[in-house]
Amino acid sequence: MNPNNRVIVVTGAGSGIGRQLSLQLLAAGARVAAVDLNAEALGETARLAASDKLSLHVLSVADRQAVEALPEQVIAAHGVVDGVINNAGIIQPFLRVNDLPYEAIERVLNVNLYGVIYMVKTFLPHLLKRPEAHIVNISSMGGFFPVPGQSLYGASKAAVKLLSEGLYAELSRTNVRVTVVFPGAVTTNITQNSGVTVRQPAPSQSESSLPQTSPEAAAAAIIDGMKRDAFQVYVGNDSKMMNLHYRLSPLRATRFIQNRMKALLPD
Repeated sequence: MNPNNRVIVVTGAGSGIGRQLSLQLLAAGARVAAVDLNAEALGETARLAASDKLSLHVLSVADRQAVEALPEQVIAAHGVVDGVINNAGIIQPFLRVNDLPYEAIERVLNVNLYGVIYMVKTFLPHLLKRPEAHIVNISSMGGFFPVPGQSLYGASKAAVKLLSEGLYAELSRTNVRVTVVFPGAVTTNITQNSGVTVRQPAPSQSESSLPQTSPEAAAAAIIDGMKRDAFQVYVGNDSKMMNLHYRLSPLRATRFIQNRMKALLPD
């Protein structure tokens, strides 16, 4: 779907990929409903955009009632809604499952999985009424590839992967296209926004860290995928490489990332 003259809802629009998605969609001629829990961050996105085609909506995607009230607000601001990009997400504390408290587990699942479910269920009836519409769900490299210390995060993103692929099949004979995106490491402040503290590895270990993609490049790849009605989009060379590595040998790939991640986990 070409974003020009379309109305697109972007969650997690206050920073990182979500902010860049909002700015680049506006530059491409779209109207954008920017959603984020952080009002101050959304305000900064609005300042950077300096556009009357942007509306701001402060809410948590984990709040079902707030999400269910959102379509009315978006339609009041823009008249219609043509697309939803479910970008909002958080990571878990870098802990093994055995040490991860249920509170942290529920928080990750509520934002990363239920937030996507609420957005899809709420907006889909409106999207089905449009001549052309699109749902983009942001999964993660961790959604197809196990990352020790982020097992519940990965489980939430794997669920987003299968939810998206199921939606693609269910909606194949409708006007609504579905794309699932797998970003690798992107230089965002997701760790800070998630309230997570990360152990600093030794210099020799940090030098071997995987390459990172800029939020600008990630957003551009996602929008390009939406334009192409792509089924899947892999963002970053690391995501593409690990997808291939995991398909060739799941066990070797799992041991590889285990060695890379061990410096971030408590002893």
